[in-house]
Amino acid sequence: MSDYQVVEADWSSQQDALLGIRFTVFVDEQSVPPELERDHYDREALHLLALNGDGKPIATARMLTDGHIGRMAVLKEWRGRGIGSALMNRLIDIARQRGYAEVFLHAQCTAEPFYRRLGFVAEGEVFVDAGIDHRAMRMSLDAENA
Repeated sequence: MSDYQVVEADWSSQQDALLGIRFTVFVDEQSVPPELERDHYDREALHLLALNGDGKPIATARMLTDGHIGRMAVLKEWRGRGIGSALMNRLIDIARQRGYAEVFLHAQCTAEPFYRRLGFVAEGEVFVDAGIDHRAMRMSLDAENA
């Protein structure tokens, strides 16, 4: 039995928890400018939260209506426990249920091996976003990959 659970989050009532994790990881740890961490997509995105056994938020990720996955962040003390994979697998399952042909993301280059293990394929050249090297990655959700 795991010491966390992954749940769908409601932006209007849980944005403080979602943004708290994202700001800790992206702004505090990775020095992403705070004004780049929030955007107008948050209101329409599907958000997931991972909660520890006490119900405290420990990780998050989101998916936009076009299958773009992003803003995945796991608090440092919870990394290496499969939480990132659990978030990603839940988003991939939801995308399949919604009939999406594919999902895609912009991976930090240091996280590219993580996404490859999940089945994402890198495409294009490395680009810089918020001062961090990224690469576009995509996963087909056709029947043979189900």
